[in-house]
Amino acid sequence: MIPQTTLEKLRSVVGKENVLDSPEDKIAYSYDGTPLLQQLPDAAIIPRSVDHISQILRLANEEGFAVVPRGSGSGLSGGSIPVDNSVVLLMNHWNRILEIDQKNLTVWVEPGVITANLHSTVEALGLLYPPDPGSAAICSIGGNVAENAGGLRGLKYGVTKNYVLGLEVVLPNGDVVVTGGKSMKDVAGYSLKDFLIGSEGTLGIITRVLLRLIPKPQASRTMLAYFDKMSDAAETVSDIIAAKITPAALEFLDNTTIRCVEEYAKLGLPTHVESLLLIEVDGRKAEVEEDGEKVVGLCKKHHSLDVRVAATEQEAIQLRTARKAAFSALARVRPTTILEDATVPRSEVASMLERIKSISSKYNLTFGNFGHAGDGNLHPTCLTDERDKDEIDRAMRAIEEIFLEAVRFGGTITGEHGVGLAKRKFLEQTMSEPALEMMRKIKDALDPNRVLNPGKIFKLRPRCEGPMPTNREQIKKFLEMGAYT
Repeated sequence: MIPQTTLEKLRSVVGKENVLDSPEDKIAYSYDGTPLLQQLPDAAIIPRSVDHISQILRLANEEGFAVVPRGSGSGLSGGSIPVDNSVVLLMNHWNRILEIDQKNLTVWVEPGVITANLHSTVEALGLLYPPDPGSAAICSIGGNVAENAGGLRGLKYGVTKNYVLGLEVVLPNGDVVVTGGKSMKDVAGYSLKDFLIGSEGTLGIITRVLLRLIPKPQASRTMLAYFDKMSDAAETVSDIIAAKITPAALEFLDNTTIRCVEEYAKLGLPTHVESLLLIEVDGRKAEVEEDGEKVVGLCKKHHSLDVRVAATEQEAIQLRTARKAAFSALARVRPTTILEDATVPRSEVASMLERIKSISSKYNLTFGNFGHAGDGNLHPTCLTDERDKDEIDRAMRAIEEIFLEAVRFGGTITGEHGVGLAKRKFLEQTMSEPALEMMRKIKDALDPNRVLNPGKIFKLRPRCEGPMPTNREQIKKFLEMGAYT
């Protein structure tokens, strides 16, 4: 518990109105979008300047409390969950688009800018910021950078890290670093911005972001293709890529998700099919027409029951809704929705989905599956009820098996949601001990007092503790015993 004398010092830094420590405020900032994880902070702090953040972190080092940065709180791995003896630093008020430079195709933004607001602002100028997480309507750019967020357009355009040119960051000791810039080429020293992207708020607090923009594509074509077999959908994906077509979006939904979306959004989806693909191609008009015809042909080649092609932008929006509404539709079914992300090579998508189906049957659970077929990033979503302790226990065991299967297929435990608290116990199963030790050394070098979002991604060992086991069977036993969790 942070003493009142320390809270008074925080009030003297940011003003008493910017230190929120009522019971209601503590509850409001005790959780994020991750189910089953919650802890009360000692207070929530609203900094109004970079200097405020520097002073808060210096005070944290002096007084021995932790600082947990938070944007919109939409994260799905527990990255902004408070820890013991901590304050939450609220960055959602930092929501200005500072500069749009059309000559250099860049934009400076504050970390609290909502991703969808940035999209609409630059698109009105004929420009595009490609990363589009499923939560774009509510998530913030700072959180996107901290988690290296992906999205529906990731196959063609890449993820957040591909568009970050520069950062202003406050380090754990309170120092301010500006790294990167508008130069398209810069190899002077270590690439510090790349070092910070995806660090989940453990190495610095982002206060400004310089992003790269691209010209908005001239045209696009959006299609929904329905299949009786997931294997046919998977073969279609493989053939589209083999045909040297790179769709802007190549997404899938399974039957459970299709039925939930149709009940929720009334889009006229056939509820008897096993899967559907949402496919969008974009670029120059002639290229889009050619690629669109090829895609329809490939869908038919692999026994697609039907291919719906949007004739207008309004129809395209409706077809995209089939994918964008997936999580919301599934979340209506049961009180607790556990949305995971596991990634496998795209050639293994069908096999991985079969394993998820088998695992859900083994544990008598309901899973809806959707995700990015084009890059193998799957979102197995368990529909459950946290009040049923036995069901939750079965869900946790099923999810662990799903992660182990993803690794067995040559994949990983997370493609875009991050590790945070929710997955840190699985990290040891997918990363070598030297790599883990390298990360711990980086954390200790920048944050020796462990004041900034401690305990996320991996558990920080006591300095007197020896190395963790490296044998996977040993690690599994440790995990089963509850060690390193």
